[in-house]
Amino acid sequence: MKTCVKCSSKQCEGAGWKCLVCGYMPPQKDGFVILAPNMVEMNDGYHVALFSECAAIETHHFWFVVRRKIIVDFLKSELPYSTSMLEIGCGNGFMLSDIQKNFPGLTLCGSEASLEGLHHASTLSIGANLIQMDARSIPFEEEFDIIGAFDVLEHIDLDERVLQQMYCACKPGGGIFLTVPQHQWLWSSTDEYAGHKRRYSRAELVRKVEAAGFRVQRVTSFVFLLLPLMVISRLLQRNSKKSKNPVDEGFRIGRFTNRILRVLLEIERWPIRMGVSLPMGGSLLLVARKP
Repeated sequence: MKTCVKCSSKQCEGAGWKCLVCGYMPPQKDGFVILAPNMVEMNDGYHVALFSECAAIETHHFWFVVRRKIIVDFLKSELPYSTSMLEIGCGNGFMLSDIQKNFPGLTLCGSEASLEGLHHASTLSIGANLIQMDARSIPFEEEFDIIGAFDVLEHIDLDERVLQQMYCACKPGGGIFLTVPQHQWLWSSTDEYAGHKRRYSRAELVRKVEAAGFRVQRVTSFVFLLLPLMVISRLLQRNSKKSKNPVDEGFRIGRFTNRILRVLLEIERWPIRMGVSLPMGGSLLLVARKP
């Protein structure tokens, strides 16, 4: 159920979120309900320019493409009969689009702190309800079967609070799906430019998820085969005296290179589908259930 962002009552109705107790109705901007007005202009967790930069490459870049496939694989195997899903930090909407294609009966909701990502997502015709929201204050209670946050937690200082909010918004028996960057020793200017607060260890992520009340079902690394290339790339960034846009260095690559790297990442997708947990990698994927 929806929760009023003013009085916390559970009696909000309609797409306008009008509270039947205190009468508050959140403002709207560009057609989106604004549930966290203070974050529309001030958000230190993500550079607004990255939405446009990523929108130009997410459809074909090997990491984005295969990551979406791995997430869809997990959704099919872990919570196949779900009816509703919230994606926190839905970005430009490409993940929601892939989920809608694979689960046409799933009721989808996508949230972003910034309006820039919602503008891009709204152009994809994915049929999702898109709202502006602060992930540290999710205005739902036991509303969704699935809550996803894909490379989102690392952008937020109070990541444990976000997990607690996800627990409240998740239905009993439902679950959460998370991806985060792994290994703090891979920290580089790419993380700084992207607005990351941290990279996670497996133990840290599991501990924080369990502390929120969830029971971890599966956790695996991915980008395992490409880890040596990531290490070399990070070392070159640290030793370079030139000031470059890390997005240009890490994401704008040639077609042939992109094709080769995509094949390698597709190779490790298959053991993950078979239930194998890869020991190391540039990213972590975790699935947990609410009892």
